[in-house]
Amino acid sequence: MGAGRLLVVGGHGAVGRVVVGTLSGWYPGRVLAGGRSAPPGGVRVDVADPEGFGQVLDELGDIAAVVLCVEPPDARTAALCLARGIHLVDVGASHRLLHGVERAAGEAERTGAAAVLSVGVAPGLSNLLALRAHHDVGGAERIDLTVLLGTGERHGRDAVRWTVAGLSAPSAARSRRTALPGHGPRTAHPFPFSDQFTLPRTLGVPEVTTRLCLDSRPLTALLAALRHSRLARRTDLLTRVLGRVHLGGERFAVCAEAVRGPHRAARALTGSGQSRTTGLVAAHTAREVLAGRVPPGVHHIEQLPALADLPERLAGQGIALWGSAPGTHP
Repeated sequence: MGAGRLLVVGGHGAVGRVVVGTLSGWYPGRVLAGGRSAPPGGVRVDVADPEGFGQVLDELGDIAAVVLCVEPPDARTAALCLARGIHLVDVGASHRLLHGVERAAGEAERTGAAAVLSVGVAPGLSNLLALRAHHDVGGAERIDLTVLLGTGERHGRDAVRWTVAGLSAPSAARSRRTALPGHGPRTAHPFPFSDQFTLPRTLGVPEVTTRLCLDSRPLTALLAALRHSRLARRTDLLTRVLGRVHLGGERFAVCAEAVRGPHRAARALTGSGQSRTTGLVAAHTAREVLAGRVPPGVHHIEQLPALADLPERLAGQGIALWGSAPGTHP
């Protein structure tokens, strides 16, 4: 790893705890957990206060990389890291924020810092599956991504609020029925995951749509109905209500289907514990960055050959791969 410590912002949350635990196993004594309420042995840091965040970085003095497990209000926090030559792994899922970080690419290249975006399940593993399906058909004209999330897992308030906010996002796409390994045919509805905005640029695919369903069929139907109601704009109310609903399990699935003329290919994976898996993706990404296998600049996960085999690395930790390539399930 060389000199320097790692700061995991949001290190006491569901995702952050996995990142801290995994990285601490690889780099003992080098990992700090940060948050608005400093965990034991950690540091107090608030991504909503960019000036204070920069002061913390300067006071610590030896931070080599920051893993953002919470979503700041804008891209200034990320820009502060890159301007100081500090590597960044961003678990954020909002297209607007990720696009803002992309604008700091020149600064990252100037300071030698590397930033990796689209890190998690969706975006993240969804991007890598899309890349494989894209290659399977020799360059896709359209990619349909379907994400099934478990409603039994307890997510933080910010994650629930982000999901609720996505309900009211406009979309010209239609709902679609897709067969998901381990879950059977499911109807999924358009949802503003950032991968569908990123992949047309990084892969050159003209049309990409991501759809969401939940392992609970009744709750999926309810959320679909809310999309077209005034309640979709009652963010605080829905966040409180849905934050208390745990009808399903913790299994999730991601499927990428690519189409080019008459040719079709599908790649999928299933797993358990979205937060845990997101944390593992972030930890593996940080290790590649610290090992110098990610060039300076701002990159999305599907643009990095060093992370192309990440689904296989996670296969021993509860992830099952499905697809048309040799060595995967039929």
